[in-house]
Amino acid sequence: MSRLTITDLHVRVEDKEILKGVSLTLKSGEIHALMGPNGNGKSTLLAAIMGHPRYTVTQGDIFLDDVSIKDWSVDQRSKAGLFLGMQTPQEISGVTNADFLKAAINARREQPIALFPFIKAMEAATKKLGMKEDLAHRFLNEGFSGGEKKRNEILQMVLLKPKFALLDEIDSGLDVDALKVVSSAILDVYKEESCGLLIVSHYGRFYDLVTPTHVHVLAEGVIIAEGDKSLADQIDAKGYDLLLKQHGVEIKKEREKAQLLGTCARSKK
Repeated sequence: MSRLTITDLHVRVEDKEILKGVSLTLKSGEIHALMGPNGNGKSTLLAAIMGHPRYTVTQGDIFLDDVSIKDWSVDQRSKAGLFLGMQTPQEISGVTNADFLKAAINARREQPIALFPFIKAMEAATKKLGMKEDLAHRFLNEGFSGGEKKRNEILQMVLLKPKFALLDEIDSGLDVDALKVVSSAILDVYKEESCGLLIVSHYGRFYDLVTPTHVHVLAEGVIIAEGDKSLADQIDAKGYDLLLKQHGVEIKKEREKAQLLGTCARSKK
């Protein structure tokens, strides 16, 4: 069993402190929901765990199986089994999806994957996610719709089979049918690999499909409440105001500017 441990993590972006002492432990086979009002540090936490250079850890540590990875590069963390499904995936012109995915897989292997097994695995994953057959030959995320970009993030997760997947509003921009397909693919990796999941989402519908074992509420850079799925249901029904008042938290007007927010999940018309 693997374990990802965050201890007293303080993180700055430029001259602003975003995280002010976050601690949590994620184990293999657990699904942790990270909730909270917009602009209070959720994306910052995921980016800091993954090692984004813009995010400076000023205090605390990050451990993977009792080994500190705080000073590791992004590629070292990826090779060790961490994966970040991004809220706003980047477009990379001139690099095909197939070349990118093959290179990512080979970076984690001692011997490069042979062409036929790679094609077979990619075709199976593409079919599972209901993606177009020409996906392999298109440039990475270029000209993709918002929903296609999110499916492409999960395609990477399916092929890379991480120990821990950090999913940042991976459900945003997906219609109801696409949400079910993506959720099913996430759960397949979770079950097959006993993968640990740390998920940021605002929507109860997503947590109904990918049911969390643990729920954390992050506000003003600290975790103010923890519980199980019932806490997510409470927030979905009543919002954050009552919870914030119960814990004496007042949200400041100045919001986190580290990352752009995704759009909300929408019903198919």
